[in-house]
Formats: sequence, C-alpha cells, structure tokens
Amino acid sequence: MPEQKILKGFSRLPRQQKRLLVSALFGDPDAALKKFGSFDHPDAAVSAVLQGISENTLTNYPLPYSVAPNFLINGKVYMLPMVTEESSVVAAASWAAGYWAGKGGFKARVSETKKNGQLHFLFTGNAAKLKAQLPQLEDYIRWHLRPVLANMEKRGGGLSSLALADRTGVIDHYFQMQAGFHTADAMGANFINSCLEEISLAMQAYLEQSPDFRAQDFEPLMAILSNYNEDCLVEVSASCDIRELEGAAPGMEVREFARRFALAVKIAETDVHRATTHNKGIMNGVDAVVLATGNDFRAIEAAAHAYAARSGQYRSLSRVSIHSDRFEFSLLMPMSLGTVGGLTGIHPLAAASLEMLGHPGARQLMMIAASAGLANNFAALRSLTTTGIQTGHMRMHLSNILMQLGAGPDESEQIRQHFADKKVSHQAVADCLKKLRETG
Repeated sequence: MPEQKILKGFSRLPRQQKRLLVSALFGDPDAALKKFGSFDHPDAAVSAVLQGISENTLTNYPLPYSVAPNFLINGKVYMLPMVTEESSVVAAASWAAGYWAGKGGFKARVSETKKNGQLHFLFTGNAAKLKAQLPQLEDYIRWHLRPVLANMEKRGGGLSSLALADRTGVIDHYFQMQAGFHTADAMGANFINSCLEEISLAMQAYLEQSPDFRAQDFEPLMAILSNYNEDCLVEVSASCDIRELEGAAPGMEVREFARRFALAVKIAETDVHRATTHNKGIMNGVDAVVLATGNDFRAIEAAAHAYAARSGQYRSLSRVSIHSDRFEFSLLMPMSLGTVGGLTGIHPLAAASLEMLGHPGARQLMMIAASAGLANNFAALRSLTTTGIQTGHMRMHLSNILMQLGAGPDESEQIRQHFADKKVSHQAVADCLKKLRETG
C-alpha cells in the first residue's frame, strides 16, 4: 500500500478522480475501482441525487430495505418500511406486530412536540437588570424574528417560548437563552438554528441600544438546537388479558411467562449493563423506520439515551404493569421526526416509505416508529425469558453464514433443512458444509 499524503482540494475533484486516488490505497487498485463502480445507481438522475447528499461520495452503500407487515396502530393497519443490516430485527418486528394485531394492536399518542434550542453566551454586565428586562427583550426578539418565523407560523409552528437561564454557578458569566419551538411536520433543525442565530443578533442589537448595558457585556458563544427534546414525547402500549398471553410462550404457563417478562424489564430498570442492551433492542426497531423515512437516527438515539438517564441512572425506556389480570407493556421516549424537508423529499426511497405509510404527519410517524421499537423489545424479551436469544437470532443469521462460507443454492437448501430443528452456530454450519461436500 502506498504511503498516504495530505491532500488539498480533494472535495473539488471529479468523482472518478477521487475513486482513482482512493483505489490506489488497495492491494488491487483495479478491483477496488471496479467494486466502487458496481454500486453506482443505473438511473443517472437518482445517482446524481445520491452523490449530492454527502461530501466526497465515491459510490453507494446499500442496506436491505425491508417491510414488516401487520402493524395495527390506533386501529389502522400499516406495512412498516425498515432499513437495517441486522437479520433478526425485521423478523422480530413482524412476529410481534402479528401477535399484538390479534389483541387490539398498539395504542399510541404524542403528548407534546416542543423542540428546544439554546443560545449560549457570556454576560459580564448587570445580570439583575438583564433578568428584569426579559419581557422587553423577548418582545424585541419576537419582533426581530418576524421574517424568519413567517412561513413556519403559516404551517402552525413557530417560537413557543423564551427563557433566560443563569448558569454562572457552573461557568463564570455563563447564561443561556432557551427557546422552545414547534415545527409542524418538519424536523426543523435548520429552522431552529436559523432562529437561534437571529436571536443572538437581536440580543446584540437590544443591548447596544440600551443605556443599561454595554455592547462588550455580551459574548455569544454558540447558537444551536438541542437534540434532547424532553417535551417532544411519544408513548405506545400493547395490552391484553393475562390469559391471552398463551401464544407468546408455548409450553410455559401464562402467569409464569408474565412474571419472568416483568422481571426482565425490572432488571433493565435497575442495571445499567442490561438497560443498555435492552434499549438497544428498542432502537433496533425505531432506527430502522427512522432511517427508512430519511430522518436522523443519530439524533433520535442521542435523545433516547439521554432520556433513559434523566433520573441520574440509565434505565429501561419500556415498562410493564400487571394489575387485575391485565398485562400492559409500554414505551415512553422523546422523538423528533419530520415528514417534510431534509431527505424526506430528496431520497427516492425515503419518499417511497412515506407514501407506503400513507403520507403521515410528524406526529403519526412518531407513533409508527415507537410502535416498531416496542414490537422489537417485546420480541426480544420474549425470546430471552423463554428459549434464549441465540436460537432465533442465529437461525436468522444462517443466511449470512452460508454466504460467508460460499455455499451454493443446493448446499444452502440442504443445510437449512438440516438445521430446521437444531441450534445454529458458525462452526456447526461450517462442519455441516464440509461434510456435505466430502460426501457429495
């Protein structure tokens, strides 16, 4: 491999020249160049869109685009688009969706959609006077923001609140202007950030005009949205009479299954190691829908994990209650999604996903994604407390193992039949394939 050098102007090079430079880093540059080209989209218009989404794009990185049927959410049936590389996620979601569809499905609601942003600044002037003038300052800021807010207000959104936070106990002279927003069906990141930057300019202008302050009293540091939106919450639940749980754990008495299931959730409420994996299972479903619809799954992940730790200890996002023979499994989490703007109107499959879902608004999409999260969590806990997670997971992983081992179609079918009632492991499959080839 040739020694790498600092490159200047790389982003301005044509894509093919970028490919040539990168291919030179491989042992077989021609093979690398061919591999990059083999993932180009055949439609030139679509290819141009995909290239334009990110910087220094060499090619595309396909992930499986799958669907999970039979999601009954608030009385309406959905086919959920899911993008994930983990083989068991879609199977688990589909199983749980079908299971709960026969028991009334998922009930979901969005309690609030307020999103947050912060102007972080240092203030060395008279803090008491600044706090006293907050009503006048807020009026000035809202007046200053009128052009930026106009279009969003027409869609039912806008600036909902302003509050001054004194953080001088943490950092000398440190304050925040905390702003709350409603962004209708948009995720709203660009809108919020634009508003916050204008708030900074408005504060600067207000302080310069006031006889009580000096311009140098105010030092803006950062104007940025927060992905932790604790007032943008979605809740979803699935419930049934405890006797209806019979199909969840064949061979296990329903009350015993409910007891073990509830204990599993309780452990995730008290142990950070288990809670982390528990919540990862929730995000398996949530992220797959979020990614399929062109939303920011990193923002959703960050908010979910921050919310899980809001008490000071990281805990389960889902809960179980068993009262009067009623079993209820629920999930409460923050989720800031959009169905207009961003990738939702650019990426062709993101647009297709929203069409598949019936062109939902942001609230509806929040409920759909949360239902996928609860479904995956239910399926995982059911496996963990009955047969164990590896039996189903490795069975779903069998196709990947066969591809890794280079098994042909006939060999793969024979091996699938062989493992229909046996535990799957990489070594067991490799041994079976070796034996099959030796005797074949």
